[in-house]
Amino acid sequence: MTSLDAFDSNRDLLFFTSTDCATMLRPFLRAQQLKCNLRTLPSVQADCKFSNPRRMASSDFRIERDTFGELKVPADKYYGAQTVRSTMNFKIGGPSERMPLPLIHAFGILKKAAAEVNQEYGLEPKIANAICQAADEVAAGKLDEHFPLVVWQTGSGTQTNMNVNEVISNRAIELLGGQLGSKDPVHPNDHVNKSQSSNDTFPTAMHIAAAMEVHRVLLPGLQTLHDALETKAEEFKDIIKIGRTHTQDAVPLSLGQEFSGYVQQVKYSVERVQAALPRVYELAAGGTAVGTGLNTRVGFAEKVAAAVSTLTGLPFVTAANKFEALAAHDALVQLSGALNTVAVSTMKIANDVRFLGSGPRSGLGELILPENEPGSSIMPGKVNPTQCEALTMVAAQVMGNHVAVSVGGSNGHFELNVFKPMIAKNVLSSARLLGDASVSFAVNCVAGIRANRERIDKLMNESLMLVTALNPHIGYDKAAAIAKTAHKKGSTLKAVAVELGYLTEEQFDQWVKPAEMLGPK
Repeated sequence: MTSLDAFDSNRDLLFFTSTDCATMLRPFLRAQQLKCNLRTLPSVQADCKFSNPRRMASSDFRIERDTFGELKVPADKYYGAQTVRSTMNFKIGGPSERMPLPLIHAFGILKKAAAEVNQEYGLEPKIANAICQAADEVAAGKLDEHFPLVVWQTGSGTQTNMNVNEVISNRAIELLGGQLGSKDPVHPNDHVNKSQSSNDTFPTAMHIAAAMEVHRVLLPGLQTLHDALETKAEEFKDIIKIGRTHTQDAVPLSLGQEFSGYVQQVKYSVERVQAALPRVYELAAGGTAVGTGLNTRVGFAEKVAAAVSTLTGLPFVTAANKFEALAAHDALVQLSGALNTVAVSTMKIANDVRFLGSGPRSGLGELILPENEPGSSIMPGKVNPTQCEALTMVAAQVMGNHVAVSVGGSNGHFELNVFKPMIAKNVLSSARLLGDASVSFAVNCVAGIRANRERIDKLMNESLMLVTALNPHIGYDKAAAIAKTAHKKGSTLKAVAVELGYLTEEQFDQWVKPAEMLGPK
């Protein structure tokens, strides 16, 4: 959807006629006039992809009905009247803000599981099998073009649940040789949505999608990053460098020790995400409208969860308390919190790497980063730490996502949380971004990092903080005097120590050995 479609008819403008709105409306009115002008051009009329549906030939549509009346539905689409009505009512954000496809695919899994269970409870096998076949196509992503709805709709996700129901219904009707839009022999509510409500199916799909995205993208991505960092920690274990605290010189450590800290951060990231999953495995299906399970059968909830578990290979179970499962999304807030912590860790790691690789001649320059692409359109030969920048931007986005998820999770009023689509969008986005960025950073940066040994040795040997090794021998105050005098004079620690008469050259060489300063004695 383009900005020119923001107001599609004069009817849309009737709500904005007050004088107070004149200033706000002016840009939109200009856009509307421009849109009308464009449509008068023969070339645009012939080529425009976004022509007004009301101008299309009647053969391009079929008529479907919902409880509000008749609507024209594109003839080549499986969705129905309720989906069309949602596209009319929620023109927010355009195609980039559509419901995440992992959620749609999760709905396909859920609807198949429900159909299988409903068949056990008496749903006609022919109808159940057609629903299962259509649901399989949804889950496999074969029908993605039939899901046009945006995230910014009803907070329960009802329109998307009905979008799924309509698509599966019409596809099943087609498989059975019927007429699209007839709701016969497969009805979107009575059959596809049997024993279900949007209030329990949407959170169920949220959990399925989140768990699958974590296992499919995030955890493998983090493991890839962990392994790459671990390889470098081993490779760099014998390279001694100066440490830094408060961004100032500190005592030595090995480059391998420094990288081992990054390895542990990613290891804990994996564990934090895994620790959040058990609650995500609990499914709301069977709670229906408010958690009571109205219009379901005894055992339906448990059987659906078991079927979903079989279809996904993940240990899904029915939620222990359906009222909590509908009214709150603490499980996804917890998962988002774990993802937020992963973002914090990756931000620190990427920043360290880019600062240690700063230069090549005027920065720290201890690391040599891979040169992947030109870095400037004006400065010839410049190369930038682009993978670090990409990862830190992802981390910032994930932190922002978590803020929104926290707000959404805290707004579960009475029996239903109505921030479900936004929570789903942000959790899925965070999982995917972190997983992809971890692989990109590992493959395109970490794997190719080299240590600049000459620069590392120079900076370490010039550091005043090597004086710390003298504390046990001459005391803190004398060691501090040596460091301050050496810094003031621009001299070496050894020369000043001997000049002040605190020790001999032989004693300095014996006591100040960076290789022996890497751990407890």
